[in-house]
This record gives sequence, C-alpha cells and structure tokens, in this order.
Amino acid sequence: MFTYELKVPEERIAVIIGKKGDTRRKIEHKTRTKIYINTAEDYVTISAEDNLDVYLCKDVVRAIARGFNPEIAIKLLNENDTLEIIDIEDYSKKSAKKLIRLRSRVIGSDGKARKMIEQMTNTDICVYGKTVGIIGNVEDVSIAKQAVHSLLNGSPHGNVYRGIEDRKKRRRNF
Repeated sequence: MFTYELKVPEERIAVIIGKKGDTRRKIEHKTRTKIYINTAEDYVTISAEDNLDVYLCKDVVRAIARGFNPEIAIKLLNENDTLEIIDIEDYSKKSAKKLIRLRSRVIGSDGKARKMIEQMTNTDICVYGKTVGIIGNVEDVSIAKQAVHSLLNGSPHGNVYRGIEDRKKRRRNF
C-alpha cells in the first residue's frame, strides 16, 4: 500500500470533499485511490495499491488546494496535462505590499491579464494566496509559465502577450 500526505488550506478542505462527498468520491473513483481527510490538522492522506495512482491523485488534490475548481483539476488525469505552481514570494522578497502588487499584475484589471494568458496559451490559471497555478498541456503550460514569470519580473503586459505569440509561432514552425 502506497500513501502520500499533504497539507491543505482549511478553506479548501470542503472543496475537496464536495457536496455530500461527491467530489472526493469522484476523484477516488477516477484515480483508484482512497482519500482520508484530517480536518483537525488540515491534512489529506491518499492511499492506493499502485504508486502511480497516488501520484495522479496527489496532483489533483494539490491543484484543488491551490484554488482550482475540481472540474479543472481533474484534467490532470490526462497524461498530457500538468500542474505548475509559481511562488509569488520568490519575487516579492517577503514584502506584503509587493506581493499584493505582483498578484495584481498577474490578475490584471478585472482579471483581463489572467484571462488573456489563459486564452492565448489554452491553459487554466489560478492566483491563490501566494501562488499562481497553471494547468494545461505541457507545452502550453511552459509558455504560460514564461509569461507569468515575465509579468512578475516587471515586463509590460503588451510585451508579455507578444512574447506568447512569438513562442507559439516558433512552436508551429517546428
């Protein structure tokens, strides 16, 4: 029996469980795992006969814990999809004001920057707490990750969008 334990923010435990346990049962069924939730300490333990099943389930639970909707997180069961998490604190140098400003740069006015990157790269992006999560095809996630890094490093939004277009053109030419 293989197990994996991860800490989950308290407010995300209910999302993992879902209405009447539906989300948890759906994840368990699709990954052939058993999910145990310790609400007192905000830990989730995943167990299964096969280590690969635990690994797949871990990514889905981790994505939900990082703010993704369970329906989007389930996409990670597709072998071509991946989850990338970027820690904004790596760019804010522990400054709370800078962290808020950097989060705002990634989100944009009314969510426009996030939506634009999602549309251009065909990914799903979630800004939650001190992290930015990206789910999608491995190549698309790589392009979105570079775009988010550029925004966090201070690049103008227009330059970031042009950079996405350039990388997509180069990829098509191969």
